[in-house]
Amino acid sequence: MADLTCKIAGITSPNPFWLASAPPTDKEYNVVRAYEAGWGGVVWKTLGEEGPPVVNVSSRYGAISYNGTKMAGLNNIELITDRPLEVNLEEMTRVKKNWPDRVLIASLMVPCEEDAWKDILKRVDETGCDGYELNFGCPHGMSERGMGSAVGQVPEYINMVTKWCKEYTKKPVFVKLTPNITDILIPARAAVDGGADAVSLINTINSITSIDLDAMSPTPVVDGIGAHGGYCGPAVKPIALCMVGEIARDPECKNIPISAIGGISNWHDAAEFIALGAGSLQVCTAAMHHGFKIVEDMIDGLSNWMDDKGYKTLEDFRGLAVPNYKNWGDLNMNFETKAVIDEDACIQCGKCFAACEDTSHQAILAENINGERKYSVITDECVGCNLCELVCPVDDCITMTPTPSDKPYMTWGEDPRNPINQAKKVS
Repeated sequence: MADLTCKIAGITSPNPFWLASAPPTDKEYNVVRAYEAGWGGVVWKTLGEEGPPVVNVSSRYGAISYNGTKMAGLNNIELITDRPLEVNLEEMTRVKKNWPDRVLIASLMVPCEEDAWKDILKRVDETGCDGYELNFGCPHGMSERGMGSAVGQVPEYINMVTKWCKEYTKKPVFVKLTPNITDILIPARAAVDGGADAVSLINTINSITSIDLDAMSPTPVVDGIGAHGGYCGPAVKPIALCMVGEIARDPECKNIPISAIGGISNWHDAAEFIALGAGSLQVCTAAMHHGFKIVEDMIDGLSNWMDDKGYKTLEDFRGLAVPNYKNWGDLNMNFETKAVIDEDACIQCGKCFAACEDTSHQAILAENINGERKYSVITDECVGCNLCELVCPVDDCITMTPTPSDKPYMTWGEDPRNPINQAKKVS
């Protein structure tokens, strides 16, 4: 059996599956149930300073359901924990004592004041937690108070607070990054420069999931009105993969450990993030949708896949996809692939023809032969875009076949069709 032991920033857990800081990690009861189900770690729901109480509203969640899939995307307008700090600290101390082999990370969010961070670190250190996650990502409610993404969008603040935390605790510090920014490398580099032991990403994306056309308000509707919130779930996975990959391949980030977050719902998602450089994997929406026992399928699926591939540990394939993540200008302009339709598997639905004829390159021929519809690829017109393969409802009915070629690897920078190269030729 594959060894799923996860090691990140000096912290070890029995598997890489952690619950992200969110409602599922808000109290001892939830966290113990999660550990019992098999989760390797949790990031306790974000703690704040003592003072004015955090007050949540009702309702708090909105969702996108697509083509029969419930909660393809989840929006929330919930704040950090609304439970007293002292109660959280007591429960965290007890949980860590009773579950020493599981990871417990404390998520923190306090104002951008050195004393505030110094004080809360001193208090939380006593719980025995394994490390900290600095929440610089929340895009609603707390950001209006100068915290969350209001900090995460300013690299100087990230750098400053990270340095404070590294000064006042010896435990590993994870910096949680907001995706609500143009270039994820700017805050990531600021965290690295500040001494972060790891980064966590992505936090939720600023969003409005829908409009209630009866109430004429964004959802969730709170007494007739709504607000923007944080978007997560399977729908954000492509964005998360890209941002994780950007950091994993960036020389200036110095191979900083990454705790990946964003739409991880099954073992396959987990394997993708690890292949792109992730260490631990944080899950929220999938657990809220299906319950804590979903981790059993994740563990079994990842372990079985690793066994099939011959990977004995996570390190055997962690980051293997990073060297193959390039910029568009690095791609081979001489590579060609063509679509091939398996007529035996084809159910004659015509989706490939409609998609190609109406919106692409008119490379699929539709014929009526002996009363049956037949579809075939016009090879000379096919540009290998693979739209037909994507719309086809039958797995492996349409495949993309590389065209044999003796042409050398040629990037856009070397391509004579590139205007820059044409200008050089003229000059």
